[in-house]
Amino acid sequence: MMMPTPEIRAAREALLLEVTQIPTAAGHESAVMAFIDRWLAEHASAVTTQRDDVGNYLITQRRHGGATPLLIITAHLDHPAFVVTAVHGRTIHAAFRGGVNDPYFVGADIEIIGPKDERAQAIIATLTADAKPFKEITAELTTTTSGSPPALPAWLAAGCIARWKFPSAEIRDGLIHTDACDDLAAVAAALCAFGELLHTEQCEHVGLLFTVAEEVGFMGAIHAARNAWIPKDARLLCLENSRSFPNDSPIGAGAICRVGDRISVFSPSLTNHLAHLFSAESKQNPAFKWQRKLMAGGGCEASAFACYGYQSTCICLPLGNYHNMVDIDGVAAGAQPARVGREFVSIDDYHSMITMLHVAARGIDATLPESTEQLMERLYAERSFVLTKSRRDP
Repeated sequence: MMMPTPEIRAAREALLLEVTQIPTAAGHESAVMAFIDRWLAEHASAVTTQRDDVGNYLITQRRHGGATPLLIITAHLDHPAFVVTAVHGRTIHAAFRGGVNDPYFVGADIEIIGPKDERAQAIIATLTADAKPFKEITAELTTTTSGSPPALPAWLAAGCIARWKFPSAEIRDGLIHTDACDDLAAVAAALCAFGELLHTEQCEHVGLLFTVAEEVGFMGAIHAARNAWIPKDARLLCLENSRSFPNDSPIGAGAICRVGDRISVFSPSLTNHLAHLFSAESKQNPAFKWQRKLMAGGGCEASAFACYGYQSTCICLPLGNYHNMVDIDGVAAGAQPARVGREFVSIDDYHSMITMLHVAARGIDATLPESTEQLMERLYAERSFVLTKSRRDP
């Protein structure tokens, strides 16, 4: 595959910057949905879009006749964030939907986002870590530069999203530093790849699935799988951003063909097939970098889909400041004070992920040379047949 031109790279990176700054939270993904709706409107003549009753998107190409099973690229639309539950005076009550360790909350600055993208700032005062179903915080609206209390914005009410307060996103030294790579960088990669493949010959089998509420237990994915909303013969290629470990899954060494998570090992035949394709691509294209790793530290929607009988696997971006937590291990060991920071991934890894999606789309149905694993499986089946027959025959 040809490497992207500077113009294509620039367009991909502009989309990445825009998407990863959109406010989102589990069950409150409407701003990201609005962006996707605008993107889809530009391609309305070429795609068919379905929405289920919880907000998941299934996007397929009109030219897909159904003869070839779908290859569905998936990503989730949420990121750990706060949802305002009540406002009392200048005190904000909010529930945190997602996984962030307790030390990162009290004293952290947050911004509350209104329905028309209004903004207010507050500082977290208290954390109730054992609240159910989500951790709860109170936060106080910050004072103005003159020291006087700020007026309560008229728009600020229950249902608003709040998130950590960070500077605007930027690309610096080969990395994007932004509000939410997980999983919005994957959303951007999926849109780029799908848009580039939309009119590509023999890629009409490629579709998209965007799910909701992943950060609180794969809720959107489970809902879609349990209700058989996705064709059972579809191959699911789930995109993620997974915590990087420098000595095992370094940032900048390419996107990762993730073979499993803390829940399961993903569908072996699909994972092995794709790994073979990526390996062949790297031999033909030395500029293409990729990794193959277990990445056992977190869960992924690929495991959820596999539980319902789908062929599924994962490609992930190695992620820095996972869930906006700076130096997780140092904080856990008591060696560093907890502070939140922008997530970051490598720009080259982002382009690597898109290349992997192109390679997967073109090669998913190719007949590959028999792998060692497939050979052993076939020989074992033949051995069983011979042993069974020999017992029956005199």
